[in-house]
Amino acid sequence: MDHLELKERLIRIEQLLMANKEVLTLEEACQYTGISRNYMYKLTSMNKIPYAKPRGKSIYFERTKLNAWLLGNLKQ
Repeated sequence: MDHLELKERLIRIEQLLMANKEVLTLEEACQYTGISRNYMYKLTSMNKIPYAKPRGKSIYFERTKLNAWLLGNLKQ
């Protein structure tokens, strides 16, 4: 197995593990939503996206709330 193939398998494993997490870090939420880090910070500072900031430190996101927010403007 070459280096590139091993790296691709590792990425798939990381994605599977992240899919099982209920609470995401800022970086994970950015990957999950496809939103840039800068824009995610802007959304949190304007309280436009659901997030938690326990003890005033790191920012966390609940996957279910992120999904609801992403789908919030559904058109029928």
